[in-house]
Amino acid sequence: MLASLLIVFREVLEAGLIVGIVLAATNGAARRAAWVAGGIGAGVAGAALLAVFAGAVSDALAGFGQEVFTAGVLLVAVAMLSWHQLWMASHGREIARQMRAMGEAVALGRKSLLALAIVVATAVLREGAEVVLFLYGIAASAKDGMIPLLIGGLGGIGLGGLVSYLLFRGLVAIPVGKLFSVTGWLIALLAAGMASQAVGVLAGASLIPTWGDQVWNTKWLLSENSLAGHTLHTLIGYSDRPMGVQVVAYVCVLGALMLGVRLLNRPRVPSAAPQH
Repeated sequence: MLASLLIVFREVLEAGLIVGIVLAATNGAARRAAWVAGGIGAGVAGAALLAVFAGAVSDALAGFGQEVFTAGVLLVAVAMLSWHQLWMASHGREIARQMRAMGEAVALGRKSLLALAIVVATAVLREGAEVVLFLYGIAASAKDGMIPLLIGGLGGIGLGGLVSYLLFRGLVAIPVGKLFSVTGWLIALLAAGMASQAVGVLAGASLIPTWGDQVWNTKWLLSENSLAGHTLHTLIGYSDRPMGVQVVAYVCVLGALMLGVRLLNRPRVPSAAPQH
């Protein structure tokens, strides 16, 4: 439940900030609310269609190498989470500038409200598609069933929408950069945990080597089946008796994400002016 809440909250917040920037930039434009609402509705409808399609594929493949299918879903989720983390680290400010420029162009009459709706729909569809893929990965790795996943998702929608609205209205002063940094690292830990679980499934089916059946045993200290242990397992991939290959996968994914974000956030040195 916590993992789905985190993912959905982050994606809804990103979409909400984009919509907020567009609304602020088009302040005073006639019928902007209706067109923005239409764009949001179209994006949500597209994401729902993707969810139906993904569910049909999942049902069609169920039972055919279930371990491989489960591990594949997890690895796809890891790849998407990693790409999302790195892409947002390098393009977040650029997206905000583009949305602001689009809104200003609409307000000045240089672009139509239809273009505004298409931009909003694309943004919502992108975030919604990521939610669908991420939740399928969480569903494949969690043992809680669909009800907690649904509750977490609805909680993420509500919380993300509320924070987006409060930020748009200027009712709260949350440093957005800090907020994205914290949720970004939580998502990185979630991705590393999913990678660990994916290789654990494959190793448990003897499809890959284990590199040690039990690197450590902390069940006496914090059982994975306890409330705290289960929460950590869901959020950061905690295991009380991990295999060696799981530890390696976890460290590699987390290390790669940390290095990638650091490199992408490194200040760029301006190039020297050409000599004449």
